[in-house]
Amino acid sequence: MRDAIIEIRDLWFSFNSIPVLKEVNLTVRRGDFIALLGPNGGGKTTLLKLMLGLLRPDRGSIKVFNEPAGKSTHRIGYMPQHLDFNQSFPISVLDVVLMGKLRPGKGWSRYSHKDKLAAQKAMEQMEMWEFRNRRVGELSGGQQQRVFIARALVDEPEVLFLDEPTASVDTKHQTDLFDILKELNKTVTIIVVSHDVGIVSSHVKSVACVNQQLFYHDDSEITQEMLEMAYQCCPVDLVAHGMPHRVLQEHEDND
Repeated sequence: MRDAIIEIRDLWFSFNSIPVLKEVNLTVRRGDFIALLGPNGGGKTTLLKLMLGLLRPDRGSIKVFNEPAGKSTHRIGYMPQHLDFNQSFPISVLDVVLMGKLRPGKGWSRYSHKDKLAAQKAMEQMEMWEFRNRRVGELSGGQQQRVFIARALVDEPEVLFLDEPTASVDTKHQTDLFDILKELNKTVTIIVVSHDVGIVSSHVKSVACVNQQLFYHDDSEITQEMLEMAYQCCPVDLVAHGMPHRVLQEHEDND
């Protein structure tokens, strides 16, 4: 059996006394590609931040590489959901990726040849090496997403956390990105938060539906029952047109 690299047991978390997650149990094994699905406000991003050690649970335990969450950051890559930056700032794609190599006391001019080779490898993995000298603000939204994933990869992490990596990106760019991630998954464990059931289901290895509680399915197949458990407040249909899609059922007009 593959090594368990993340183990979550009886996890509870609240914010301002409002329950966000409760009774969460999850084991992530080396080489997995897990999608965290669920409605807005269901706790997906919160769960990701708890695994990263950015938040602390009210009760329960999280072990990452057999250590408390937050103690193994050198083995983890992370791309957050919101990437707010000044689009006019004159910084190149290469410099953005190299920022993943920054350490306390290490200035911009102190990147080693090894650092630059690691940046090249990460950009090649994300198919962005040809853009290395372009200003990042000149890139499309999908290209910028790839650059920031490359930044998360530059330290060659063993596990990669991605929070909505295809937000505001068209369907083709979403599919292309998940094709790249599927190839990357041959060497890196991936945990991705996403809303796109159709694209996710054809690329990942397992699914965890999160809506306060977590419903884990050790397969990429997303069933009607799973969606109904996760999207309790809003029924969901699965409609196949060559691949599954998430379709919200019609709601009665209460006006």
